[in-house]
Amino acid sequence: MSKQVVDSTGTLTILHDIDFQLQPGGSVAIVGASGSGKSTLLSILAGLDTPTSGTVLLAGQDLFQLDEDARAELRARTVGFVFQSFQLLANLTALENVMLPLELMGRADARSAATEMLRRVGLGERLNRYPKVLSGGEQQRVALARAFVVRPALLLADEPTGSLDYATGETVMQLMFELNREAGTTLVLVTHDRAIAARCDRQLRIEAGRLAAS
Repeated sequence: MSKQVVDSTGTLTILHDIDFQLQPGGSVAIVGASGSGKSTLLSILAGLDTPTSGTVLLAGQDLFQLDEDARAELRARTVGFVFQSFQLLANLTALENVMLPLELMGRADARSAATEMLRRVGLGERLNRYPKVLSGGEQQRVALARAFVVRPALLLADEPTGSLDYATGETVMQLMFELNREAGTTLVLVTHDRAIAARCDRQLRIEAGRLAAS
């Protein structure tokens, strides 16, 4: 799979012939310098960005043979996301943020499932708090709860501790790996942190858009 963009200076290749497979239930760290193409690769794996050439198979389906609506529906059923900037909706409480993906799926048990997941991440007393009154670590735990509550086959995490101090980041990562083992989710994690990368089953190093190691 490759990704190119065209601007006033010509054609820029962001990813060159990336090819790998993910083992179900495994964990993979994507590492490399800033600007190497890590986040672009993650976006393509999620079907949020499109490759210039190549295919991405998710749950046995070629993402880019689907139209946008079908791709979004498949993503909602099978993929969870955790971002550096949390991406919580400010006008929703912690509980409502975690309920949202379940409600979009039409789940009748959205409230009870979201409540249980927030308790699992240690926020049972923060259900009705809005993001602005939660600490960074608490917000990221809400984001973890929202990602795992749908029990996704694939979890994509982009620098999930990048906005947190070391101690809080350690707590969040420990929780992420615990939830990943419990759910049997395949984890793909973009990180600059070598210690975090070392905790994954496998590391993929991206150098100047090329896969350097796997």
